[in-house]
Amino acid sequence: MKVFKFGGASVKDAGAVKNAAAILKKYPKENIIVVISAMGKTTNALERLTNAFFYSDNKEAEKPEAIAILNEIKKYHFDIIEELFPDKSHPIYNEINNSFVELDWAVEEAPAHSYDHEYDQIVSIGEIVSTKIVNAYLNEAGIPCKWRDVRDFIQTDNTFREGKVDLELTESLVKKHLSPVFASEEGAIVVTQGFIGGTSENFTTTLGREGSDYTAAILAFAANAESVTIWKDVPGILNADPKWFDETKKIEQLSYQDAIELAYYGATVIHPKTIKPLQNKKIPLYVKSFLNPEEIGTVINEDQSPLPVPCFIFKINQVLLSISPKDFSFIAEENFSSIFKLFAQQHVKINMMQNSAISFSVCIDNDPGKLPELIKTLQKEYRVLYNENLELITIRYYDQATIGRVTIDKKVLLEVKSRYTVQLVVQKSN
Repeated sequence: MKVFKFGGASVKDAGAVKNAAAILKKYPKENIIVVISAMGKTTNALERLTNAFFYSDNKEAEKPEAIAILNEIKKYHFDIIEELFPDKSHPIYNEINNSFVELDWAVEEAPAHSYDHEYDQIVSIGEIVSTKIVNAYLNEAGIPCKWRDVRDFIQTDNTFREGKVDLELTESLVKKHLSPVFASEEGAIVVTQGFIGGTSENFTTTLGREGSDYTAAILAFAANAESVTIWKDVPGILNADPKWFDETKKIEQLSYQDAIELAYYGATVIHPKTIKPLQNKKIPLYVKSFLNPEEIGTVINEDQSPLPVPCFIFKINQVLLSISPKDFSFIAEENFSSIFKLFAQQHVKINMMQNSAISFSVCIDNDPGKLPELIKTLQKEYRVLYNENLELITIRYYDQATIGRVTIDKKVLLEVKSRYTVQLVVQKSN
């Protein structure tokens, strides 16, 4: 049994959905779990809807901005449906309309829970709708498949927007409810959602942005799949983002360790949590192009071969915080414990860190929803200085020439080196 994951770009319009169907037709008689993300940029639009709903000045009455965004989301999906299903009597029209009714009701009410809770209930609709459309089209195109709600299998705690998966319970539920589908017939296909999970109270959680890769890995782990394939708009894993480099090279094979390192440092091609469940059961991960499905792509497996070229990861809109005790005493273990606790409470992830005798420096994303409160909280106990509008450059398998290449016309504010990796916080020179 295989697991395929199709991201938002691979189902962004009717043509893309048809292309996904064409790819599945290349695997007759294969048992496949198909994990699908929200279509195109729907998650971004649903985030805007959540903000308009939650932060509306008028908590009780209609929220015109939220309604306008919701109508925009509806139109986008129904335009795709109309192209895929010209017959307006097809059941998919009512099915998707009913899914959106839940959002209609939600935005008419005042928020009843925390922002993170409301976010997960609203944003998760993107995956529900996309999978219903794709499932209906696959059946229409002669590819029999069954739709399943992933919230029945992937169980998490109540950490909304970053649900922590109960792998043991999830594995048990997959074996109980999903595995029999594949045991009873050859060439069975199950279509389900990425990015989301469910709690014991039947609330929806999300697994973190771009979490559909992680979903595919969880289901592969639980179902003992032979492989996972992520279908993307690139030929495989490249050694740099084409947005930053004119000349990039495809990496044909990565070890689990190198993949984890690259994902941890911010490589966007793979969700950071994806690799561990696969490594635990030695399940290979393939990254292939949905534009050229016959190409080999990249494989991630247990082969420990070093990368043939340096890999570059760029993160923009970074902030460098320098934290020191107000009395200029040494930074000691109890300080680190206090600081890390504050970061965890504010759900702020550290991209890079370095300490000296009297200060602790960290590089983080400039998240306007988290940064001001974090700084305010830190300032109660510490002296805090910060620089904005920075870039974080990470090079895996670096040498001095590669460092020189990326620091032209840039001022290096902080540098951290290990045996294989260097991280540089840089600022554009005036």
